[in-house]
Amino acid sequence: MKVLVIDIGETNVKVLLSGQKTPQVFPSGPTLTPRQMVCQVREIGANWNYDVVSIGYPGLVLRGQEVMQSHNLGRGWVGFDFHAAFSRQVKIINEAAMEALGTYKGGRMLFLGLGTGVESVLVVNGKLISLKLGHLPYQKGSFDDYLGIRGIQRLGKKKWGRHVAFGVAHLIAALHAEDLVLGGANAKKLKQLPAGCRAGDNADVFLGGFRLWENVGGQKFPAHARFVPEETEGHGYGTAHTVNFEAAH
Repeated sequence: MKVLVIDIGETNVKVLLSGQKTPQVFPSGPTLTPRQMVCQVREIGANWNYDVVSIGYPGLVLRGQEVMQSHNLGRGWVGFDFHAAFSRQVKIINEAAMEALGTYKGGRMLFLGLGTGVESVLVVNGKLISLKLGHLPYQKGSFDDYLGIRGIQRLGKKKWGRHVAFGVAHLIAALHAEDLVLGGANAKKLKQLPAGCRAGDNADVFLGGFRLWENVGGQKFPAHARFVPEETEGHGYGTAHTVNFEAAH
């Protein structure tokens, strides 16, 4: 089975077909509509053969459907029929959840995406549940206020890094996380990762898109698979979407 993965970010859309190594990239932004995105993807992949499509959407997704318009894209995304547009089966998931799915190695894992705010996804024994931990109270504001981009701008990188370490330690304890992954564009700004954390890889979003179709037609994608994407922005919002899958080891 050939899987086409589409990662929709604030600044770029990245497209990768299973079996390829380097994604194709075109600009995103506040004027991009779903129809325009589909047209560009179909133009890029005019000579590609693929059976199914995975889409990582930077907004709220419930039961495989966008339910909230992204502030960083054009209009018309909620309710758009991607199945009809691609004439194939399509699975849609929040982009942070798709990245978490790709980086998962087993057990109880918490994924935090440090971007505009704090994206959060919990994976427990192969069950993926996106959260909204960034909205939780933290000191004089929320986790988003201190660990997101506003925290960097207001506090500076050094003090922001201390808040990341402090906040992460509390979340690990509260959620009993055995594995914590820090992803998102701003994770690279940390001079040192907090104790008990490992760094995510932006390329994991593609592996997550492939894993959405694991065990469909015997398809399997190894946990060590890696790709070579262009530099990416790790933004998005939490979701309440749940995916069951068998983790690759």
